[in-house]
Amino acid sequence: MADTNPEQVQSHDDHTTLAQLRDLMRQFVTQRAWDKFHQPKNLAASVSIEAAELLELFQWLTPEETARRCKEDPTFRQAVQEEMADVLMYLFSMANVMDIDIARAVADKMRRNVAKYPADKYYGWYERPQSPPSV
Repeated sequence: MADTNPEQVQSHDDHTTLAQLRDLMRQFVTQRAWDKFHQPKNLAASVSIEAAELLELFQWLTPEETARRCKEDPTFRQAVQEEMADVLMYLFSMANVMDIDIARAVADKMRRNVAKYPADKYYGWYERPQSPPSV
């Protein structure tokens, strides 16, 4: 595996691949011998914990305050960015451990979402589709 230096990865969504980001995470874990800790259950828990930390940043903000801080508050934006990165890094590690192709998973899920929520029916509003009653 080639060494992927975080400083050498172009840090822009238009130029960085999922494979590069997965390699960064894989190397970070391997270089610290953390593979034994990066098991699916632990990683799923870590995703949830980091997502809760992201949510906590917004917990008591009004919609107006949220909009303002997201646009104008660099400290807030930095905190959001760091929590988003934590969530993504654990997801990349989970994909590495479970050998899940993230791009395929997203594309497959989007195909199901398009079928489940046709734009002509759900344009501008949302209602959870009714599932058949369980027996």
